[in-house]
Amino acid sequence: MKLTLRGIVFSALFAAILVLFSYVKIPLGFTPVPITLQTLAVMLAGGLLGARYGFLSMALVVILTAIGFPMLHGEGGLSIVLGPTGGFIMIWPFIAMVVGLILPRIRMNGIMGYIGAFLVLEIFGSLLQYVAGVPWLMYKVPTLSFAKAMASGCYPFLAGDAVKAVAAALIIAPVRQVFPPQRLTGSTSHNVVQNSQDLPA
Repeated sequence: MKLTLRGIVFSALFAAILVLFSYVKIPLGFTPVPITLQTLAVMLAGGLLGARYGFLSMALVVILTAIGFPMLHGEGGLSIVLGPTGGFIMIWPFIAMVVGLILPRIRMNGIMGYIGAFLVLEIFGSLLQYVAGVPWLMYKVPTLSFAKAMASGCYPFLAGDAVKAVAAALIIAPVRQVFPPQRLTGSTSHNVVQNSQDLPA
């Protein structure tokens, strides 16, 4: 699939937003998983850039961090990507992709549109991360049972994730009405195909 220069630029921009948000970090004494704004950046990338460029933007952060660039709260290297919070990190590109695939199917007009956007972001933007994050945490900390892993890596963050999903919906819904992903990233192929179907045979 052909990438556009505008799409690559915006992918780099949202990767930078994730890096910036990673500095908002509140450690919790009872778990290696801190409170951050990183999930908000992932939801914004998928919601505003679409599946392809949302995936690209988050994959850039994961790959560059693994190589050793200090991308996440000033740190980098495989020890970060493969550490106790690695499951949350490695699934970011896929969360952005899934959000980018599903969110366009929501007509974000009026209160029901905002509610629909929130549900998509909460389920696929927030809760999906625990599918990878909690099992990986158990793998890296073998002393944790499933119940303890959920108590350390899931339950304390659910309320904050809901707030992030609300914030993301309030940002994405009005922006997408003016700048849909195809316009924002310069990907006009979808519009060309759609318009060609309306032409008389």
